[in-house]
Amino acid sequence: MQKSHSAKGLIVITGAGQRVGLHCAAALQRQGYQLVVSYRKMTSGITQLQQAGVHCIAADFTRLDSMAAFIAALAPYPSIRALIHNASSWQPDLPEQQADSSLSTVNQLQQDAAVFDEMQHIHARAPYLLNRALLPKLLASGDGADIIHLTDFVASVGSSKHQAYAASKAALENLTLSLARQLAPEIKVNAIAPALLMFNEGDDDAYRQKALAKSLMAVAPGPAEVLQSILYLLQSEYVTGRVLALDGGRHLKLP
Repeated sequence: MQKSHSAKGLIVITGAGQRVGLHCAAALQRQGYQLVVSYRKMTSGITQLQQAGVHCIAADFTRLDSMAAFIAALAPYPSIRALIHNASSWQPDLPEQQADSSLSTVNQLQQDAAVFDEMQHIHARAPYLLNRALLPKLLASGDGADIIHLTDFVASVGSSKHQAYAASKAALENLTLSLARQLAPEIKVNAIAPALLMFNEGDDDAYRQKALAKSLMAVAPGPAEVLQSILYLLQSEYVTGRVLALDGGRHLKLP
């Protein structure tokens, strides 16, 4: 762990093991920020960040003891310039049970509740708890601080197959509004809501074309789009309580 503190301050990013979180962590460090990140599973990306001097902490934010350990690991840092909540899990709803299902009603409810609870724990409860626990360090940053929530396009339109996920991201957007009201003017609180940013390696061409056709811009812009939004929010002195939509005009792609 680096002992000296960057002139630009400390940025904490949850969920930086791959994709958007990894890209943003590496880029922000190159721009002169000190980085502390969380990860749930060791990845080659975390190894790369560690080799670059980023303080990487294993944490499972569905468990309060693991969250407490993550908070304790931040004790040596006197202040936080920005707290970016990127940790996420895109878990689908379970298939609907048929009338002749062998599962009892209680078991069916337990399985559905497990999906719903995990989505809420990762996307809403963890940011809520971490924001409260780390508030003194954010207030100590001196020249203002930022909380940035990574939400999703579906938070505003819903999802037929990821209802629990969409509901949890909507809860996070509402927390954005409440915190912005509470913490201004010392701390700006905003959300970034992407639609399609990048594909997975296993996505076939038919799926890619169908996904691209959902937006007006018809591109998958990659994680740099989120990075540019983060930099904009960090540099702004006026934007708070907003959800920045990164959706390529998808909201206007009407039938």
